[in-house]
Amino acid sequence: MAASSAAVAACLLACALLFQTCVASRRLTALVQEQPITMTYHKGALLSGRIAVNLIWYGNFSAPQRAVITDFVSSLSTAPAPQQQPEPSVASWFKTAQKYYANSKARFPALSLGSHVHDQSYSLGRHLKDRDIVKLAARGSPSRAINVVLTSDDVTVDGFCMSRCGTHGASPRSRAGRFAYVWVGNPASQCPGQCAWPYHQPVYGPQAAPLTPPNGDVGVDGMVVSLASMIVGTVTNPFGNGFFQGDADAPLEAATACAGVYGKGAYPGYAGSLLVDPASGASYNANGAHGRKYLVPALVDPDTSACSTVG
Repeated sequence: MAASSAAVAACLLACALLFQTCVASRRLTALVQEQPITMTYHKGALLSGRIAVNLIWYGNFSAPQRAVITDFVSSLSTAPAPQQQPEPSVASWFKTAQKYYANSKARFPALSLGSHVHDQSYSLGRHLKDRDIVKLAARGSPSRAINVVLTSDDVTVDGFCMSRCGTHGASPRSRAGRFAYVWVGNPASQCPGQCAWPYHQPVYGPQAAPLTPPNGDVGVDGMVVSLASMIVGTVTNPFGNGFFQGDADAPLEAATACAGVYGKGAYPGYAGSLLVDPASGASYNANGAHGRKYLVPALVDPDTSACSTVG
């Protein structure tokens, strides 16, 4: 149930990015009209304590591509960093998710970068089904972990580009424990207009010039946006009965309820007011570890019941 619910949430994210007529795009219209967005806690278990974020690289990723995503995960760590992230930061953006835990008995999890698993031999082939994603996720830690499966741009996954850019779910209970997982694909060669907007011309909806990606890679910068959304969904709704709006089979989560919104004044076709790097002309809204710059989605702030942008 958790995996299917998260898949639907991810579908809504993709739909909003496509500006098609779907629940997510209707929510985006409602957002512009400043309608309240209430996330209900369904009394399910949440993540808590120390949680390792393990990265499973499936397919061909270059070292610079791996570094962009690895640094993003490091930016989420709640441990004291030797170098403070300038504001607005990924770390401060992630604190919005922490607000949800005030309505539960769980302590907000302390995320940290875990291990890396590399599969450059495409051991499960170049076309993956949902069950393959779960198999790959199981290569990470069996418990107290978010195992992130990242597929390269030459790997197709059921539903990728057609209805989703990523998803999250959880393993079944076992004696070894239980882990949460995330999957995100590289859309560079398959669907940059769906899953890498606003860094690529959209396939549908209002047309505007694409923005310059902060890390110089349309596909990987698009992956970061999807990964950010799915990690927040995992933290706030890891097992399908946490925080969400609507039906459990078609939930809107903290990030997917704000799909397509990245800065103040956003509307369909316009990502909102963003920061621009004077040296590269790249658009972003959050600073990360090791001097990185990223684009992260707006999140529903439970204090205001509205989409809150970083900064």
